[in-house]
Amino acid sequence: MAVDGNLVIRNLNKEYVNGQTVIKVLQDINLEINKGEFISIVGGSGCGKTTLLRIIAGLETAYQGSVTLARRPLVGCGLDRGVVFQEHRLLPWRTVKDNIAFALNNVTPEEREQIIQEHIDLVGLTGFEHAYPHQLSGGMAQRVAIARALVNRPEILLLDEPFGALDALTRIQMQQEILRIWEIEKNTMILVTHDIDEAIYLGDRVIVMSSRPGTIKKILPVNLPRPRDRNHVEFAYLRREIYREFFASKDDDLVYAI
Repeated sequence: MAVDGNLVIRNLNKEYVNGQTVIKVLQDINLEINKGEFISIVGGSGCGKTTLLRIIAGLETAYQGSVTLARRPLVGCGLDRGVVFQEHRLLPWRTVKDNIAFALNNVTPEEREQIIQEHIDLVGLTGFEHAYPHQLSGGMAQRVAIARALVNRPEILLLDEPFGALDALTRIQMQQEILRIWEIEKNTMILVTHDIDEAIYLGDRVIVMSSRPGTIKKILPVNLPRPRDRNHVEFAYLRREIYREFFASKDDDLVYAI
């Protein structure tokens, strides 16, 4: 039975029609995500993981099956879900403060100032309130995007390859930052990524998806304490298990060699 606050996906199917051809994108997705859980979703390009995220966000509405949050159907977009994309998508003519304010709804002017400043502080950008996007590094711009997505205090934060455009060092720093924010905000986070190490480092569970049509091949719990050591033997074991799912049709020696 679904628990209040949980995200529940049942018998989810998604397809496109291209002329006379039906293209199946997602098939028989069944998943329950606990309130406050951090979920990582990995899979090859075109497996439908971003489509799944878009359905949860309410950006895709033509599908079969059900998606509910706290036992209520999710229909269209809503303030109970925030989204961070791979590109920060900040408005270049607005400052950090104004970009965050642009997303804020249903508050008084006094509350607006307080909430905006709280979220600027939360993502570590105090002092950059009046900076424009072109004056920020890639990691700083993504921090603004995260603050903008969190400013309405959503129950779920959806992360679609949010660190994919960053250099390796900044990416690791942002992984640590998103964990810090998650521990403070205590909301549910769902991350789509191609990076297996990132999925293990961040997730309470890792959902491995098959190639199109996307199905859930395996769900791996990550029972490692935080902060996680990427060189720990259990971390390496989980990495190998995920690689095994990707290369299941190939020789085992190849899997162990990776």
